Amino acid sequence: MARGRLITLEGGEGAGKSTQARLLAEYLTTAGLEVVVTREPGGSALGEKIRELVLDPATPAHSQLAEALLFSAARADHLDGLIRPALDRGRWVICDRFSDSTRVYQGTVGGLSGDILSRLDEIVVGSTQPDLTILIDIDPVVGLARVGSRRGGAEPADRYEARAPDYHQQLRDAFLAIARAEPIRCVVVDGFQSVDDLARHIRGHVDARLRRTRGG
Repeated sequence: MARGRLITLEGGEGAGKSTQARLLAEYLTTAGLEVVVTREPGGSALGEKIRELVLDPATPAHSQLAEALLFSAARADHLDGLIRPALDRGRWVICDRFSDSTRVYQGTVGGLSGDILSRLDEIVVGSTQPDLTILIDIDPVVGLARVGSRRGGAEPADRYEARAPDYHQQLRDAFLAIARAEPIRCVVVDGFQSVDDLARHIRGHVDARLRRTRGG
């Protein structure tokens, strides 16, 4: 059985990653593929517990290294329990955030050494690298406004959403830098367009880069 494909969606807050992951899964399922949609941090019982911890505004202050280790623990469990078994069974996995988010949030913007993150990636991710990474690029002001509208004041912003606009612009710049450095793996799509137009562009990139290599 041919190995499945790993597609990751990256971008800042409010970029629409979750919605686009769902729409892409529907498209690929209609095309006859078995698809798994997941997210990080999360995707496993342990990962979801770690997600609650790191996003909770009440979580005590901690170092970027401690945070990267928490994300790495969640990712290791996620990979072993869900992603790798699904890929081995020929399923396509769509993951809302993956290791690029750690490189950006804890590394480029958080200040943690790239060498440390590279070693963690080698240990945790190893050869299970994304076949395609889709960066949904959006102005942070627009993205954060979407998040606020979605919440409707019903719940407080998480630890990342609550940070200053300057911080979110740094995240955007860091994601774009990764995409420029790795154009074979990464594509950038405009997150400001309509949900349907964005989904159509994402489908086009997936078809051009992945499905045609499988005879799809």
